[in-house]
Amino acid sequence: MRKLMLFLGLAGLLSACTVTTQGGARVNLRFGVDLTPTIIRLEPDRGPGSTYFVGEFVKFYLSLDRPGYVALVAIDPNGQTYEFSRYYLQAGSHLLSGPQGNPNFGFQLRPPRGLERVRAIYTDSPYPPGFTFSGVYTYETWDRQTSIYLRQTGARIRDVAETYFYIR
Repeated sequence: MRKLMLFLGLAGLLSACTVTTQGGARVNLRFGVDLTPTIIRLEPDRGPGSTYFVGEFVKFYLSLDRPGYVALVAIDPNGQTYEFSRYYLQAGSHLLSGPQGNPNFGFQLRPPRGLERVRAIYTDSPYPPGFTFSGVYTYETWDRQTSIYLRQTGARIRDVAETYFYIR
C-alpha cells in the first residue's frame, strides 16, 4: 500500500512535467508534442490571478521571440471553451485587445463567474482549416484539443503558454 501511494504521488508530480532536450526543445508530456520556447510572456493586463467584474474588458500582454501564428483560447468555470481571437504577430511585445487590434478595445467579460484560464497557442504555420475551440470540455479534453490543434497545423515550431484571472 505504501509503495502504491508513493507511486501515485510521483505520477501526479510528473503528470504536468516538461522535459528539456538538447537544443532547447521541450517535450511537454501534457500535450504529447515537442514545444520550442517561443512565448516569453502571457498575462492579463492586470496581471496573472487578477480579478475582473462581469462587463469589464480584459486585454492580454503577449511577448514572442519570433514571428508566428497565435490562437488565444479560454475555458470558463463551466468548461465552456472558446477563442478570443487568432493573430499573426511579429516577434516582440503585443497588447492583444481584440480582433480589430484597436488599443481602446478589449474582450468584454460575461458570466459565469469564477476562474478563467487562457492559453496562447503559438505555431510557425497557419491555423488548421476548420478547427475551432468551442464546446464544453474538461481540463483533460481541453488539453487533448490543444494537442490535436498543434498536430493539425503541421508546425515545426510550436509553444503553449497559460495564464488565468477571475471573473466576479
